[in-house]
Amino acid sequence: MTRDTADDARVTVAAAGSRGGALITESRIAAAEILTSLRGGTLLDAAFERVTTALDPRDRRWVQELVYGLLRSRGWIDSILAPRITGGLARLDADLGDLLRLGAYQLLCMGSVPAYAAIAQTVELAKRRHGIGASKLVNAVLRRIDREREMPAVATPEGAAEALDRNHDLTERLAVRVSHPRWLLERWVRAWGRAATEQLTAHNNNDAPIIVRPFGLSRTELAETLRESGVETLETPLFSDGLQLPPGVALTQLGAFQRGQLWVQDVGSALVVQYANIPRDAIAADLCAAPGGKTLAMLQAGVRVIASDRSATRLERLHANLARMHATNVDVREMDATSPTLEPVDAILVDVPCTGTGTFRRHPDARWRLRVSDIALLPVLQRDILAAASSCVRPGGLLIYSTCSLEREENDAVVEDFLANDEAFVLEPPAAGVVPDAVMDGGYLRVLPQAHGVDGAFAARLRRV
Repeated sequence: MTRDTADDARVTVAAAGSRGGALITESRIAAAEILTSLRGGTLLDAAFERVTTALDPRDRRWVQELVYGLLRSRGWIDSILAPRITGGLARLDADLGDLLRLGAYQLLCMGSVPAYAAIAQTVELAKRRHGIGASKLVNAVLRRIDREREMPAVATPEGAAEALDRNHDLTERLAVRVSHPRWLLERWVRAWGRAATEQLTAHNNNDAPIIVRPFGLSRTELAETLRESGVETLETPLFSDGLQLPPGVALTQLGAFQRGQLWVQDVGSALVVQYANIPRDAIAADLCAAPGGKTLAMLQAGVRVIASDRSATRLERLHANLARMHATNVDVREMDATSPTLEPVDAILVDVPCTGTGTFRRHPDARWRLRVSDIALLPVLQRDILAAASSCVRPGGLLIYSTCSLEREENDAVVEDFLANDEAFVLEPPAAGVVPDAVMDGGYLRVLPQAHGVDGAFAARLRRV
């Protein structure tokens, strides 16, 4: 039995509607609902968890392959769809456009899905959500793509890019081939050159590995515990305390996860706390703490933590993670980082809201959500948070500013502006060897996906003198 035949066996009766018609698989309904949530502003991870909770693990994996894969390939898929729709994708209802993308991705990229199933299911979804006229359009477009799927201009992103007419320049061809917004590629080419930009986009289009860290036991003990569960772990680059899980492991089903013996944290994020090098037994505030990865890393290092966030919803996630880990020595508060009500402490970490351009591998929706204006507007908020946090650092204490952005406007420029306007602080990197030399840049921590193979990160360690 094929994967799709098995999937067709698990359907929702409600999807058939009162007038009868073909049934639609739960998995495809879930994929369409996730894309609807993304258009409404929900982040991908949250939308995926909410929509797929009731699915069995195999269906969840299939939906993840479809949705995450589509988002990593959307530029290419759009280049296939647009010339096959009179007036282009832009003239269609946004939801109908997303249904076409889901169908086209199944046809071109998911070998386990028979063409008839990809087409018929997408047509039925379009009929249920938009009516018979929309379903006829979807049927015609997808059948044409199916007929032409062996053509070089359809079969691969490289072929689609080469097929662009002479009015499209090299950057436009690159945007189709690597499925990133053109304006962002232009920024990165100016910053690092074309070769490094292609390395970065290749990194972003790969699946992100799951990196776990031990809590309450040593790395060796965690590795042995996982091995006893049948999970052979891999080494992690640049960071000695992490373990990489092999693909396909159901993280939440692991006994070590359920017992609170591990948590997930990418190397870039882990290096921020290592670079901060906050002394053991110090009192530190994590002002943008949820979901809690950096808080747990500080607790693991023997730091007493005040963890805060302004969002009650995000704080619920933080509480849940801390409870699972049986974490102590942490004081959780609801607090706005732009106006913290906090007594002077030994150290403050502000992992500020940012564009997240260093984490596109993990969050493929972010590349399509980002706007040019974000890179101008977010530094205003970042400066406000950094200035507000500085007033809560005791004399001699540390202030650590961090982002998961690759953009200079959010990193160097924010810190340089702060230091120029507040003579009480100086840049003080940790001692040599605390973090690998490869990620140090003029006293800053700078982790670049294209150079280091992990999520991007930036941090500045500032001392109040």
